[in-house]
Amino acid sequence: MNWNPLNRKNKDEEQSSAASAGAGQTASASTGSEKKGRPTPKRRDAENARMTPLAPKDRKAQRKAANARRRERENSEYEAMRTGDLRNMPKSEQLPWRVYIRDYVDARFNIGEYFMIVVVALLVVSLVASYVYPQASLVILVLMYVYLFAIIIDCWLMWRGLKKKLVEKFGERAVARGMRSGYYAWSRALQIRPWRLPKPRSKKHGVWPK
Repeated sequence: MNWNPLNRKNKDEEQSSAASAGAGQTASASTGSEKKGRPTPKRRDAENARMTPLAPKDRKAQRKAANARRRERENSEYEAMRTGDLRNMPKSEQLPWRVYIRDYVDARFNIGEYFMIVVVALLVVSLVASYVYPQASLVILVLMYVYLFAIIIDCWLMWRGLKKKLVEKFGERAVARGMRSGYYAWSRALQIRPWRLPKPRSKKHGVWPK
């Protein structure tokens, strides 16, 4: 029998490759056994764990809590306007030009301050006069219209002077249409002084803003 060194080399290579393959299978088997140490979660359970609910479970309770927070905020803002606490008033009432408008209107004697009282009084007098002296109802009606026209003229003059001061002090933004500063001043001028909210910072007329 002839000895061939090439055959010997091939056999050694086959044995080394077989040993490497066996070691790889052993390592993969051990790794697989380690991974399989706990049960694999189901796909449905994994998806449910990743998903978060878009809607709350108890909508009624959440809506009730939101309403309670809103009422608490509104009560706090109302109390701030009643006591004159500017920091806790609504954001719209904290605007510097609105503070100026309130102080200006409160310092001025407005003809429309007693609008509700005068109108109710004239109506009562008109009803009484209609039974005693019917012709007096026409006179009372004329007086009511005169009073209304006087209020309109007085508010127009008030806003004309106030608008100039607002532009000089705060710029055109204070009298822009979106700010509704004119309506804000008119509506405050028509309210009875003790009923105004936010509460006037001065108890008497004549204290003008700087």
